[in-house]
Amino acid sequence: MAKFLIVTEEKTDWAAYFPSESVVSVGDYLDHRSDAAARNTQVINLCRNYDYQSLGYYCTLLAEARGHRILPTLRTINELSSKEFQLMVLGGMNEALDQAFAGSPQGTVTQLFYFGQSEVPALQKLARALFEQYPLPVMQVTFRHQRQGWQVAGVAPYPFQQLENGQQDSFAAALERFSRKIWRQSSPHRKYRYDLAILIDREEQLPPSNLMAIKRFIRAGQRLGIKVDLIDKEQMGRLGEYDALFIRATTNIDNYTYQFARRAEKLGLVVIDDPASIMYCTNKVYLAELLEKHKVPTPKTRVIRAGEADWAAKTVAALGLPCVLKLPDGSFSRGVHKVDSLEALEEKAREMMQSSSLILAQEFMYTEFDWRIGVLDRQPLFACKYYMSRGHWQIYQHQAGGNFNAGGWETLDVLAVPRCVRETALKAAALIGDGLYGVDIKQKGNKAYVIEINDNPNIDRGVEDHLMGDLIYERVMTEFLRRMQQRGL
Repeated sequence: MAKFLIVTEEKTDWAAYFPSESVVSVGDYLDHRSDAAARNTQVINLCRNYDYQSLGYYCTLLAEARGHRILPTLRTINELSSKEFQLMVLGGMNEALDQAFAGSPQGTVTQLFYFGQSEVPALQKLARALFEQYPLPVMQVTFRHQRQGWQVAGVAPYPFQQLENGQQDSFAAALERFSRKIWRQSSPHRKYRYDLAILIDREEQLPPSNLMAIKRFIRAGQRLGIKVDLIDKEQMGRLGEYDALFIRATTNIDNYTYQFARRAEKLGLVVIDDPASIMYCTNKVYLAELLEKHKVPTPKTRVIRAGEADWAAKTVAALGLPCVLKLPDGSFSRGVHKVDSLEALEEKAREMMQSSSLILAQEFMYTEFDWRIGVLDRQPLFACKYYMSRGHWQIYQHQAGGNFNAGGWETLDVLAVPRCVRETALKAAALIGDGLYGVDIKQKGNKAYVIEINDNPNIDRGVEDHLMGDLIYERVMTEFLRRMQQRGL
């Protein structure tokens, strides 16, 4: 559990609130006095302003240099200083604004939000969305009605020292909700040192980890002194309460999982999957170029571009028939189609080009199973064989109505995996980073071909953990612990 500090210009600024040893003056913090020099520190910067070269600016600057987690971050401060950047970031909130101010008289309205909380219930969702973009202790937002509807006219930090009685109560309540740690810091019997959030989607049909596996991640974390909470897509505003984020919902660049990863990284959390891994792994076109550049074997591959001349004939000449067409961001065998003729190739590719200007074509390489090698921090974590669905050429056979059939599986000791498969998987995963990956491989003789690299591979109770049992969950949680300790959290 990180040490918590509230930094103000003078400790007397805090006189209206519950006394706390966590409150220090900015002078003491900048001079390394009190607990300010400890790396295992989280800081809320409540200086009166964050203007360039002000005390508030240097408080955040030095906090980041010391490895402290700081609110607001230097990136937030710099982004707020650009009116043009603000308008670009906030330009997509028109619909939410119209809903929040439905029935309100037209004009200009100014509101204060505290740690993403609003005193006005109708504005709560909007307050949280703004906090996700600009995490500020106190935010003053100006809304203006124009011909095209309500718009955000400006966002600025607001000095908590200027809050009046009722506002002070709202601020204190929001601070307590944002991070209750500050009020409990004096207890010498804390059970957990760190807080980790697991992001899940309870409605997801094929989540990366089933509920039984999630429970074992929680238990493994607790044994290591990590308090683990489950959060969902509506709780991005809670990320500031945690030291780490583990995403166990299917990731994609255009959904909430990527936004969670970006926000967590921006707040200084340890994140798996990190946003770069999500961005790279969820696009098969990028992976094809990356693997080709580094001479990692793959099935013969060709990128088809909408509008390209003679693309169908070129594809058949390069790959032969049948071949496989893939949308860049498909998952769980979705967006993947086998075509057996030139006519089928042209028809299916044109259909797929309606949603993507580039699609991937690969030679058809049938095997009874695909290898999946789980990799964590550049080391093998697990090894599975995923067999093709009965009578089908894919592991998952999707049917109408959202139903699907899946093939069987076999979990093996990593050391029992053919050397060519294991080494190819580690080389491919290392091209992405040091996170948690699942490398899918087809083996032909003594040669391994990478099909794709997954940034959030399945770890399900009863499948990937079949040999390792609870050890696989402890390995993952131990890696989170190592990274949090390394960062000085």
